[in-house]
Amino acid sequence: MRHTLPIAPQFYVTAPQPCPYLGGRSERKLFTALQGDCSEKLNDALSKQGFRRSQNVLYRPSCAECSACLSARVRVGDFRPSKSQRRAERRNDGFWREVTSPWASEEQYALFREYLDSRHADGGMADMDIFEFAAMIEETPVRSRVIEYFAPGEDGGRELAAVCLTDVLEDGLSMVYSFFDPARMRDSLGTYVIIDHIRIAREAGLPYVYLGYWVPGSVKMGYKAKFSGLEIYKDGEWQEIGDPDAHSAATHPLSTAPIAEQVARISLPDSQPVKG
Repeated sequence: MRHTLPIAPQFYVTAPQPCPYLGGRSERKLFTALQGDCSEKLNDALSKQGFRRSQNVLYRPSCAECSACLSARVRVGDFRPSKSQRRAERRNDGFWREVTSPWASEEQYALFREYLDSRHADGGMADMDIFEFAAMIEETPVRSRVIEYFAPGEDGGRELAAVCLTDVLEDGLSMVYSFFDPARMRDSLGTYVIIDHIRIAREAGLPYVYLGYWVPGSVKMGYKAKFSGLEIYKDGEWQEIGDPDAHSAATHPLSTAPIAEQVARISLPDSQPVKG
């Protein structure tokens, strides 16, 4: 016999921490656990409402006096590469991809360390060891893939150039975390990986590629606004990004609704199967 019970995940808020994107600000996250038979359904539902996944947790920013972080996704059918994005494709034309189950490798971790040490030496992941890295890749209760990109190496070999941990949602691909060889900075590998995900989504008939958060005023996140067909989740709905400069990163004491009101507005899946 099968019964259904309403899904009632518990939501929590993290303590304030220094913001990694905008100097002089604090960040706070609203989060819930991903567990049980309906993890994929919950991941799908909350991803459409601006949440992101990290291992078995779904979260989105809930800063007390700032609402700058905006979830971003590309409408696959409306994407048209710019001249610079086409150049990125040509520069990496000799690359090939391999798609695997979410298993971590020493080769991936070595590239991850090079990436962090070069670009995010003072970030929250700077001290991540190989076991924590493996947990980030492998601890997933949803349909995830590791997509590796290889460049031709010496003597006919190959070199790992970029990696992306990707979730497969019902309406698209979610780029959970990506990193690349910092020595290939001029090759625009980050741009290339996004373009290739758009290609994969198009081939699979999926309408969106979720890029994570875009933050107006953050140099680190500015590249996302350069993709055509970009939408942002703002004021409770997905909308065209329009002019990126029109989105303010200013703080205001009323910019974020109270936590109870935020949680009340979240749409959850209708039911979850209970075996018995």
